[in-house]
Amino acid sequence: MEEMMRAMSTPLFSLETGESVKNFDLVGFTLQYEMSYSNIINMLDLSGIAIWAKDRTEDDPIIIAGGPCAYNPEPLADIIDCFYLGEGEVKFDEILDIYKENKQAGGTRTQYLEKLLGVDGMYVPRFYDVCYKENGEIESFQKNHPMAKDTIRKVVVEDLTNVFYPEAQLVPLIETVHDRVTLEVFRGCIRGCRFCQAGYVYRPNREKSCEVLLDDAKTLLEKSGHEEISLVSLSTGDYTQFQQLAEGLIDNFAKDNVNISLPSLRIDAFSLELMQKIQGVRKSGLTFAPEAGTQRLRDVINKGLSEAEILKGCKLAFEGSWNRVKLYFMVGLPTETYEDLDGIVRLSNRIVETYFEPPKKSGGLTIVMSAACFVPKPFTPFQWVAQNTYEEFLEKHRHIKRSITRKQVRYNYHEVALSIMEGVVARGDRRVAKAIVRAFELGARFDGWSEKFRFDLWEQAFLETGIDYKFYTHRERSVDEILPWDHIDVGVTKQFFIDEYEKAREGQTTANCRVDCAACGANVFDGGVCHEV
Repeated sequence: MEEMMRAMSTPLFSLETGESVKNFDLVGFTLQYEMSYSNIINMLDLSGIAIWAKDRTEDDPIIIAGGPCAYNPEPLADIIDCFYLGEGEVKFDEILDIYKENKQAGGTRTQYLEKLLGVDGMYVPRFYDVCYKENGEIESFQKNHPMAKDTIRKVVVEDLTNVFYPEAQLVPLIETVHDRVTLEVFRGCIRGCRFCQAGYVYRPNREKSCEVLLDDAKTLLEKSGHEEISLVSLSTGDYTQFQQLAEGLIDNFAKDNVNISLPSLRIDAFSLELMQKIQGVRKSGLTFAPEAGTQRLRDVINKGLSEAEILKGCKLAFEGSWNRVKLYFMVGLPTETYEDLDGIVRLSNRIVETYFEPPKKSGGLTIVMSAACFVPKPFTPFQWVAQNTYEEFLEKHRHIKRSITRKQVRYNYHEVALSIMEGVVARGDRRVAKAIVRAFELGARFDGWSEKFRFDLWEQAFLETGIDYKFYTHRERSVDEILPWDHIDVGVTKQFFIDEYEKAREGQTTANCRVDCAACGANVFDGGVCHEV
């Protein structure tokens, strides 16, 4: 479609009205994945909007971005006009009202962006300057406008039960991956897995009441015609009313052959009764995430899951007539050894052995092990660690694959080079923008799709822009180094991340938020688990 649009000089247009995107007042992007950034450049270019923020005129829309990747806004700081840090329901009305008032008064783009400096959660990169040391590290990060804040704290919804939730969600005209009703059960996470950015940037954990969720499900199903409900939260099984909600959904909607999809369940959260009820509607595969193959490494990453719990969960699943299990692991985790890699295969073998324990099961067993390459992310205890090199990742994957002897076990792994580039952008600074734009100019598109990703284009882009991408990936950072995202405040303190980093290196675990408060700092926000009595 892009090729046809360019051939016909057709600018990017809106789905609802066919209006040219360039004619809108504001254009927003949700930054869910770093390797989508080349598509952002592509969309701006297709719209006829200047790629660099400094080149935009009063005729161009304001370009705004938010989402989880926006917590390190610097790789797009010279491209995006302003970043919204936090949850949209809190400040959307205010920033739109300010825009309308500024426009009616004949105000300029700059004047609007200046007014945003007074809004919590808004970051306007043009009003900050970055200086670098000779070794490439950041020397200083300073304001160049008197109204600019030293740090920008995210904004959060404090009462999730009573916040607005759309009753009529968009229903696509074609079959899509997420072709179902989505229910947001809670935000945040109590677990504190040290590799998981979302678990920290969405803190504190805040739940929505079971009654409201059941009402929402009924309304959404009636208005959409969907035949599946998916619960979307980081660790659904940690919902304090999970049993009540799951059984309520099954009791209310199973008679209409509505499938209940329960993603993000911890393996220790299952009950045989619940699994059998779900199976009674429509069977789907089970997905578990041990993340690491040995208890030592699971303690390092604070997974809080023992091998006994994993095997017990699988045993329950097999007794519930499941015979297809997908296991998620990560390769390249901090302190990882080849003994930990062998542990992945041993754990899979133990699961196979569990399946063949009495009583006899009908049908064959399939275990799919899927391994991602570990990518250190901002606002995690591992934000300082060096990422594995391409060669290290590849050899580790090959080692695991060679070690598999069970016919029931299959192994696949993510594109290594793609994970390397994800690591560059995830912890990048403002200089990385030049390489992103150059990669787009060289032909980079849809990089999140492995069949479209071309590592050679990205390597050439970094070479031509004089940026060493290995500086951002394969380098251990000092905890004293100024990080590109240090001016952003997600509530969790930097000292907490440092303490967790030290505990990881010592193999010490941290209890989840409902067992013991670790004083991470997220209690600066009202509401949620931090303030439960």
